[in-house]
Amino acid sequence: MKDLLYLKDDQLKDLIEKLFISYRETFSDSKQILDKYSIGLAHQKVIHLLSMYKGISISELLKRLKVTKQSLNRVLNDLIKLEVVVFKKDEIDTRVKHVFLNDKGKKIFNEIFEIQKKEFIMLF
Repeated sequence: MKDLLYLKDDQLKDLIEKLFISYRETFSDSKQILDKYSIGLAHQKVIHLLSMYKGISISELLKRLKVTKQSLNRVLNDLIKLEVVVFKKDEIDTRVKHVFLNDKGKKIFNEIFEIQKKEFIMLF
């Protein structure tokens, strides 16, 4: 990150533009997959984090997403109905729930990721 301090303003502007474009393209292309499963961008974010942090706790998920419990609960309920997540209680503290993607959840993540990966590689 310190390397970015030595970039000129025009180079930083160019980088920011590429980030905007890559964000737009990466998430617009995955919309087809999301529509197929009747889910949205909030669901995609949760699925992505669950794929990265297997067994993440609900509280850690809240911190990473920076959303309210109510918002996360709505998304998780949709994912439960879609049958893509599994919850396991912590062995030491049973008040703590850990969330995992099941095989169907991993399949959805991989469908989205493959589209995003292609788009991202083309941009850079």
